[in-house]
Amino acid sequence: MKWLVWDFDGTLAHRVGEWPAWTQTLLEVLDRKTPGHGIDPELVRPFLRTGFPWHSPEVNHQHLDSADAWWGALEPRFAETFRAAGAEEARASEMARAVRGAYLDPERWRLYEDTIPVLEELSSSGWKHALLTNHVPELPEIAGRLGLDRHVERIFNSAQTGYEKPQPEAFRRVLDALVGTDEIWMIGDNAAADVAGAKAAGIPAILVRRRSDGVEPYCEDLTGVAEIVDG
Repeated sequence: MKWLVWDFDGTLAHRVGEWPAWTQTLLEVLDRKTPGHGIDPELVRPFLRTGFPWHSPEVNHQHLDSADAWWGALEPRFAETFRAAGAEEARASEMARAVRGAYLDPERWRLYEDTIPVLEELSSSGWKHALLTNHVPELPEIAGRLGLDRHVERIFNSAQTGYEKPQPEAFRRVLDALVGTDEIWMIGDNAAADVAGAKAAGIPAILVRRRSDGVEPYCEDLTGVAEIVDG
């Protein structure tokens, strides 16, 4: 049995927009709630570089054991961002609660063009597919709407497990679950979380889409993955 373990966001799929996903989401909430706000996106971005579970991967968060608890833990960060953008306290809290629905908007999520063809090609050569990702609790629903449920057999999501990549336990749980595996690879776009984390757990890894100096093997897109894992 052979498994390919994929990252999700930035590897197989992405949230569309001019700005990174979380910055884009908060701007969409501002656009909806405060039309013509004129807020510079660069004011928003610094507030979203800390405070998410994956920003402190060494801290486990099994206590955030429901979607409401997970999102509730982030609302103060969102409210702080909106206050910095000029919103009053009550308005900032209202907009913070709206971030969840905006981020999950199915119209904003897209697969990369090479995702399905590459998954199908690899399946035809005997590979099974799993996801290992640091993401929101609703990831299975997002993946399902994108049609990935027809190709991916297992999902390991930090919002459910409480362990963020590159924490070793995130990878150990995959290895423990995929018993009887003869060969396994990790594929993702983050050199630290996906590649270094996997290699530390004894899993070979491929960096895709975002080059990082000294990290090999690397593929500019997914079309080179088959040559590496089947080579």
